[in-house]
Amino acid sequence: MTGKPKTVFVGDSLTEGGRWQEWFPELEAFNLGVGGDTTDGLIERIDEVAALDPDTIVLLIGTNDVANRRAVEHVVRGIETVLVNLRSAMPDARILVQSVLPRGAEYAEFVKEINRHVWQFAATVRAHYLDLWPVMAREDGELRPEYTEDRLHLNEAGYEAWLSELVPALERVHDLPPSSRPIRLPELGSVD
Repeated sequence: MTGKPKTVFVGDSLTEGGRWQEWFPELEAFNLGVGGDTTDGLIERIDEVAALDPDTIVLLIGTNDVANRRAVEHVVRGIETVLVNLRSAMPDARILVQSVLPRGAEYAEFVKEINRHVWQFAATVRAHYLDLWPVMAREDGELRPEYTEDRLHLNEAGYEAWLSELVPALERVHDLPPSSRPIRLPELGSVD
């Protein structure tokens, strides 16, 4: 038992590439990023997250759904399902969901639409939302070229830019006591 807040970073290769324990030595950090993961894949891995019984969950998922040309509704429903399942499995955990990062400019409007929906939904499951778009995107919606070599994965400068937003967001999240209100899960309708 370390006495440090147990924090799980969960998502795809962008999360997997993070050196979370090094960057957050005050936390007991677990990296559950899986390269190539999608919202559907993460839904299947919720038990892996819950098994760690984290104090805080930091979520970044969705860019591979975008690459696979999933409909906006599919990606949004997937992220919402992840959030609902995380909240249901861990009612007292703090959850920080981050906006899907920009990619190439051709994806900009698509990703912005996903992020608008996730931002609106986050509060319904008592999740905090961190909009990374302002620091990561150029005006045309392209991932800033100084942060990437391939318009998707982050280089060191990209991780530094992400951390410039994530560090204060996590500080805000950790200053809040776990919620003791009973939760009401939103009606998601049938999933086809």
